[in-house]
Amino acid sequence: MKALDVAFQPNLGAPANTTFDKLTSYTENNDAGIKYFSGTATYTKTVHMQGNSLAKGSQIWLDLGDVKNLAEVVVNKKSLGVVWKHPYRVDVTGVLKAGENKVEIKVVNLWVNRLIGDAQPGISNKITYTAMPFYQANSPLQPSGLLGPVKIVAIK
Repeated sequence: MKALDVAFQPNLGAPANTTFDKLTSYTENNDAGIKYFSGTATYTKTVHMQGNSLAKGSQIWLDLGDVKNLAEVVVNKKSLGVVWKHPYRVDVTGVLKAGENKVEIKVVNLWVNRLIGDAQPGISNKITYTAMPFYQANSPLQPSGLLGPVKIVAIK
């Protein structure tokens, strides 16, 4: 998948919306609000399907590749459930149609990175709070987000 629109849960430090040219961990982003983001981010992409790619008798899957940490998949406004372990894939048979399809992937990650972000020097407006500071400013960040690769797979 190329350029994806990504909307971040409000009031958690990230910008409201951005575009990712490729799937990478939030931790690789230069924007500190994204780098340390914890919460729900919604990836949106319009996918064009050729009629012949939806051959009868085939089962069509949306394979998300790798996800940190869980994802809800919505295709054409229909929720197809939540995936939380390998393989991160959902059956889209009968939901994908010939032509334009709106695909939304709502990814939720752990709050570790936000705790690390809030521990960075000079941070005065913390987003999280914990009574036990298990994570320090130099703690390693955890991969987060939709990591992919995302593929549509047909199985006969």
